[in-house]
Amino acid sequence: MFGRLFGRDAERPGADPHALPAPRKRKNGIYPLRALGDARVLALLEAAEAGDWASVKEALAPFDLGRDDQVLGELADLDGVQEWIGRAVEEDKEQRATALLISGARHVVWGWEARTAARAVDVTQEQWRVFHERLQVAEEQLLEAAELRPEWVTPWRRLLTSGRGMSLGDAVNEARLDAALRREPLDPETHLEWVSHLQPRWNGEPGQALAFARDAFTRAPEGHRLGCVIAMAHIEDWVESEQADCLATPAIQAELRAAAEHSILHPAYERRPGWQQDFNTFAMALGLASESVVAPRVFRELDGAFTSWPWLYMAQPERSYARFRGRA
Repeated sequence: MFGRLFGRDAERPGADPHALPAPRKRKNGIYPLRALGDARVLALLEAAEAGDWASVKEALAPFDLGRDDQVLGELADLDGVQEWIGRAVEEDKEQRATALLISGARHVVWGWEARTAARAVDVTQEQWRVFHERLQVAEEQLLEAAELRPEWVTPWRRLLTSGRGMSLGDAVNEARLDAALRREPLDPETHLEWVSHLQPRWNGEPGQALAFARDAFTRAPEGHRLGCVIAMAHIEDWVESEQADCLATPAIQAELRAAAEHSILHPAYERRPGWQQDFNTFAMALGLASESVVAPRVFRELDGAFTSWPWLYMAQPERSYARFRGRA
């Protein structure tokens, strides 16, 4: 009865047969999410870690890599994939597009790993050389993947990141944005990437990213992940600001509440593999805004599950999560 009154247990989805169990041993009740919290994704990553292309293809069966950027991201972040994926590109003619997509996405991440998160003035010439060399490979492979599978959105979303790193200019990057949105007008990852692209540190104008996010959100159906663009746009504003409490205003708190209730807290929201990252995005934004109405529910639903993104923006990501969780 009380669950129905307060919107808790009645809205909680049934058990996911593929969900990885949360570890019993936790530090301060918190645990890092692995493999998007999904046993099938874990099997995929184990096959990729072993360099077993046949098993990777088999493990990919439940997923649409041309549309699911989160699953693609798990492969792209896995160190060592670059050591063997090139053979798959050259040898597997039937699945060449998939191999190109994985390799291209990995080379984007691998390139940024070489550059590091340092300020541009602190990046060495050798780091710049390796960065651009790897991004050039990514560009060629992702463009070929997009040509082979014109219905796929994920190559275009990844090309936005490489285009930003290669400083290809607004015309090229806007064309890539248009290409992605023609294929999937509400794709959350494409919108989130463009929110980053519009930041002043990448030559955007102050307020431009938030305006883009708000416009996109007007088209989001109830329960859609696109609500995360509002949370991420505010987080990016906080990153750009010199004022630690810049989000702690009644107007921003209200906007974040409304976005959370329309998206991740709506009964229509689908808990796909990696749903915890959507909740972590809102958890960080709500915490930075000192919001106290829906933040407790967001943290309660997470039950201690921590994703490094977007908390990596903070000096001590896991400790910051724990602090905001305790406050909620």
